[in-house]
Amino acid sequence: MDQILELVGTSTLETLLMVFFSTVFAILIGFPLGVLLNVTNKYGITPKAGFNLVLSRIIDVLRSFPFVILMIVLLPLTRLILGTAIGTTATIIPLSIAAAPFVARITETALNEVDPGVVQAARAMGSTNWQIIYKVLVPEAMPSVVSGITLTVINLVSYSAMAGTLGGGGLGDLAIRYGYQRFRTDVMIASVVVIIVMVAVIQFVGTRLTNRMLSKR
Repeated sequence: MDQILELVGTSTLETLLMVFFSTVFAILIGFPLGVLLNVTNKYGITPKAGFNLVLSRIIDVLRSFPFVILMIVLLPLTRLILGTAIGTTATIIPLSIAAAPFVARITETALNEVDPGVVQAARAMGSTNWQIIYKVLVPEAMPSVVSGITLTVINLVSYSAMAGTLGGGGLGDLAIRYGYQRFRTDVMIASVVVIIVMVAVIQFVGTRLTNRMLSKR
């Protein structure tokens, strides 16, 4: 039992590490892309049809890749950046790239739902495009963005488990190497239980944050 607890504890920390940093990088990449998609569409504050079409197609292509295939495709890039393509740290790169398009679409959708009247009122008051973005669009869309990012984080938990099949570390790696390959059903069950609890906690925190933001509007 002590051995199982130690293995599960270490793997849980690895999974949390992967999910946390990949979420941060996905937001840093995906959020600005989502803002660009919104402001450059035909109803945006600075319509640019050609740029919007190209960016939208690139994001759609990245979204269409199954994660396992994307992870394999990115092995050379991961090895180039980190010197290795195996392990917890190496998995952060494909996880970030896989999640960034989802964050971009979530952000775009949330911004599209902002009442156009609010934007028109801000423009009538002399606000610049940049002021409209960070003082009107982003604050109004933030509850929906947080709700969407919560779902993205949950997806990253499942992606990190899949990464274990390719030596990515974390709970997925524990379930495969120690549970499945060594016929340790107890280890597999413990890994699954921890993942379920992790997802439940993430959903609870995300829902609370979203509700709090909505109540302050």
